[in-house]
Amino acid sequence: MTSERRLDLVCLGRASVDLYGEQVGGRLEDMASFAKYVGGSPTNVAIGTARLGLKSALITRVGDEHMGRFIRETLVAEGVDVSHVRTDPERLTALVILGIRDQRTFPLVFYRENCADMAIAAEDIEPEFIAGAEALLVSGTHFSAPGVDRASRTAIRHARAAGTRVALDIDYRPVLWGLAGHGLGEERYVASERVSRHLQSIVPDCDLVVGTEEEIHIAGGSADTVAALRRLRRLTRAALVVKRGAMGCAVFPGPIPDSVEDGISGPGFPVEVFNVLGAGDAFMAGFLRGWLRGEPYETCCRYANACGAFVVSRHGCAPATPTWAEVEAFLARGSARRRLREDAELEHLHWATTRRRDRPDMLVLAFDHRQQFEELAAHHGAPSGAIARFKGLCWAAVREAAPGLAGAGILCDDRYGREVLDAASGSGIWIGRPIERPGSRPLAFEGGADVGLTLRSWPVEHCVKCLVQYDAADVPAIRERQDERLVALFESCRATGHELMIEVIAPDDRGSDRPGLAASLEAIYGLGVRPDWWKLPPGDGASWRRIAGVMRRRDPYCRGVLLLGQNAGEDELMGAIAEAARAPVCRGFAVGRSIFARPAEAWFAGSLDDAGAVAAMAGAYGRAIACWRGARAAA
Repeated sequence: MTSERRLDLVCLGRASVDLYGEQVGGRLEDMASFAKYVGGSPTNVAIGTARLGLKSALITRVGDEHMGRFIRETLVAEGVDVSHVRTDPERLTALVILGIRDQRTFPLVFYRENCADMAIAAEDIEPEFIAGAEALLVSGTHFSAPGVDRASRTAIRHARAAGTRVALDIDYRPVLWGLAGHGLGEERYVASERVSRHLQSIVPDCDLVVGTEEEIHIAGGSADTVAALRRLRRLTRAALVVKRGAMGCAVFPGPIPDSVEDGISGPGFPVEVFNVLGAGDAFMAGFLRGWLRGEPYETCCRYANACGAFVVSRHGCAPATPTWAEVEAFLARGSARRRLREDAELEHLHWATTRRRDRPDMLVLAFDHRQQFEELAAHHGAPSGAIARFKGLCWAAVREAAPGLAGAGILCDDRYGREVLDAASGSGIWIGRPIERPGSRPLAFEGGADVGLTLRSWPVEHCVKCLVQYDAADVPAIRERQDERLVALFESCRATGHELMIEVIAPDDRGSDRPGLAASLEAIYGLGVRPDWWKLPPGDGASWRRIAGVMRRRDPYCRGVLLLGQNAGEDELMGAIAEAARAPVCRGFAVGRSIFARPAEAWFAGSLDDAGAVAAMAGAYGRAIACWRGARAAA
């Protein structure tokens, strides 16, 4: 990218919400549940190129409603420039219903009647914005109606004037050109002289044209691929790229040879086709990564085919697109699995490099305790409703002590903290939520044995916290049951998209054994369980180094460790925080009783009012935050 251009790529066109049927192998009529993803070809490419390290932007419109906000928030989280994503006050965000019937059938229904992205107008296109990018990507769908046709041609005109290259994704969907019925959304090719003439009026201004063989046929106006390519070559000097599915692709930067096989070849990768939807968008993202970096066409094809291979092996479009770390790993060592979604190392790399919103510090007030509050309430003869009231005061203390603090967070249960969880969700604060049944050993879960079913009802922003009394040298009967449940929990979290924090403490009769703690982490990693976070008791410098060594060997992508307080007094807690702050692997604390125990005792006894309890907890929490920040800065 030149120094004058702020962006690598501006994408223009469709932005929708994809509702993907979660049951595989059935009709859409029989789908019982759906996963929600961002979709729309240009939007998928914007996300895909951002994941591959390019600076991408999107020009589109979304509705002034929940789905529109979902698209915008997802784009921001992915690092896509949304400065030209307009909110349309009159139209709804487009929806697409999709399913996986078998390896050849992928039914989909477009809900795009008067949708927001089809209202993109020429007035939405700012010349300076286009001029600030190395390339503009337009898609065939956004030439299918007069208004978006004018907008797309306006963007191309500004690009030509600024020396910004133009890429066309033919993106042919006959239903969106009015050539097929609503129930034939998956139809990929219907011959149409009208569409062919329309596309042929666009390609002269393009530098890159990409399509499947069927899309090359519609653009070239011939069912013979070579004849279609030659027709396009007479109209444009653009590099022409033919996507050929499992056979890879072919690039034609100059004269068209007698056979498609004689183009610059990019062989495909031997993977199982699970879902073709979105694979072309990932292909385009990979090709653009190379093309915009000046790589040879052979390298562009290699990136493109690798990206497409990932998506055809996964569920979803944009969320299935790989990151650059994944592509590098795949090209370096390949995979022993034809089903890439079953390659544990690649899937972990995908998860770890697409997680949302990293936070430099994690300063968490933990009041997810249930058993301790029940005992306290019983001791003072207070009703169970008082526990919920006090947890509301804990939430008030967080807001008082850390308003707007990026690292603030809470650990709260839904048995007594349901109202707090509801209030905190969507606020931007970090939220952890316990899944373990209090005091259980071997580990048991709240909500029943099927932890996956339980987690399906949790907001995806809630981090799953699991406390386990674990000893790597435990008796086999306990160790095996705990291991089995930790594996089930980990797999359920990955399936539902929740981050996982494992809190490890020694069994009550073993004390706090830091060397044993490192062995416990080794044992849990040995199960294939890779939590996003650990929550661990205090230790000295040597013990923190042991823990860091285990994590570095087993999972260098782990977000880090949070320190737990173990009901320490304030002076002891501050010393533990100061020691932990010197350990790079520790990212903060999740402390509870050290902060709320004394105010809670007085409040339940009736000797401290609400305001006093909030002030006491906010003060102690604020001092812990200040201690961490000071010690971290010094470290």
